[in-house]
Amino acid sequence: MKIVILERNSVGTDVSVDCMRDFGQVDVYGNTVTPQEVRERVREADIIIANKSPLGEETLKDAPNVRLICEFATGYDNCDLEYCRGRGIKVANVRDYCTAMVAQHTFTMALALSQKLSYYDNYVKSGQYSAQDRFSNFDLPFYELEGKVWGIVGMGNIGRRVAKIASAFGCRVIFHSVTGKSACTEYPRMDKETLLGESDFLSLHCPLSHLSRHFIDADALDRMKPSAILLNVARGQVVDNGALYEALVSGKIGAAGLDVVEREPLELNNPLSRLKDSNRLIITPHLAWASVEARRRCVEEAYKNIQAFLEGKERNVVNG
Repeated sequence: MKIVILERNSVGTDVSVDCMRDFGQVDVYGNTVTPQEVRERVREADIIIANKSPLGEETLKDAPNVRLICEFATGYDNCDLEYCRGRGIKVANVRDYCTAMVAQHTFTMALALSQKLSYYDNYVKSGQYSAQDRFSNFDLPFYELEGKVWGIVGMGNIGRRVAKIASAFGCRVIFHSVTGKSACTEYPRMDKETLLGESDFLSLHCPLSHLSRHFIDADALDRMKPSAILLNVARGQVVDNGALYEALVSGKIGAAGLDVVEREPLELNNPLSRLKDSNRLIITPHLAWASVEARRRCVEEAYKNIQAFLEGKERNVVNG
């Protein structure tokens, strides 16, 4: 049994993957980026562990022994599921390992933007606070979460956790299902136009698909409140980055917090890279999922997926 880990660094070098050696020989690569690298490294693999490496006909056609692909992630858009199904290759993801952390990061960005933390931190550290003649400063207005409308796109595990926290803050939660198949009955379900028009905060938690790609585009941004805060912790391509840049600089929406962008790492020709005002835009480097605890759970869940597969069971298989 040969296991190839293509992107060991995707779970961090501080988290061990040595447990995978329980199953046999393990070849470990820090990062595998290009199709040529993938093709060369998986030739003799029985099981592949990956995250973003492209896995389809081009990279797997010379790897006849592959039976299982395990993602170090919930998302699996790097895999050609139809090709894998035709080859009899199972694809398994890891689920619910970072729900708490992604929800936490959603509110970290929401609170930082809504309470103007960057502005007031800079105000104090610049010496302006020391130079003023009163004990307090609140020149840049900020508002409470209580009583606001929190809109959610994608009411899965993470969306539900965010809804629960938003409710605890006193927000009225509404949501939209991109597929129209959500079974959630705890919160009011809205059509897209209503969601956009009513939300003070709009957080995105849906997977990437042909239905969700550029779900937030120029038209959607035009329909949002001028004070609205957009939060994307889903996939970068759910938001049209160029349209978002225009909406932020023109004041069509209040602010945005992004943990993901359309192409990662952030390219210098992405217009969002030009917007340096952290009161209007916060971008973090795709880390919402990446607490130490979550990364450990990610490895543990991938281990359990392999263990189940070798026992003839399906666990977290997405192309069964």
